[in-house]
Order: sequence, then C-alpha cells, then structure tokens
Amino acid sequence: MRLSPLLLLPFALLGCATFPELDAARTPGVASQPFPALLPIEDLIGAPVPRATPELRAGIEDRVAGLRSRAARLQGPVVSDSDKVRMDGGVDTSE
Repeated sequence: MRLSPLLLLPFALLGCATFPELDAARTPGVASQPFPALLPIEDLIGAPVPRATPELRAGIEDRVAGLRSRAARLQGPVVSDSDKVRMDGGVDTSE
C-alpha cells in the first residue's frame, strides 16, 4: 500500500515546529559567549581531582537539611482524623 503524500504532510510540518520553551530556558548572554575550549583527554585524566571547598560543603549541607525538613513535614497524614470522620459521615454508602 502506498502512502499518500497528503498523509505525510502533517509529519513533515511537525518537523518544522519551533520550540520556544527551549529558547526561554537558555541563560541570558550564553549566545554571545564563545564555545568552551576542547582539552586533550590526557590533560583531563592527569589533572588533580577537584575537592569540595568549605563554602560548597556548607551550601550542600544547608540544602540537605532543608530537604530533610521538608521530607519530615510530608510524612504526616494528609487528612486529619476529624476530617476523615466528617467525610465519612457525608457519604451515604447504604446503596
């Protein structure tokens, strides 16, 4: 069975679509910056391993504490016991 060119036209038009959400996600000023320099793999392998600075470590620990606090708040019940009683009383399940 031959596909009609009219059936392929919508797919061809979809390929020409623009993606504004990708353009909006770009950091301002990136387009005017030069491309990063490419380094030989030997230079990358032989380089010292980067270490976390005290400032970076403090920032990460603050974020971890915030995330743990948020997780602890989410552990509680979603609906309180009094609301459960009220909702159960409002639904007729006899039918």
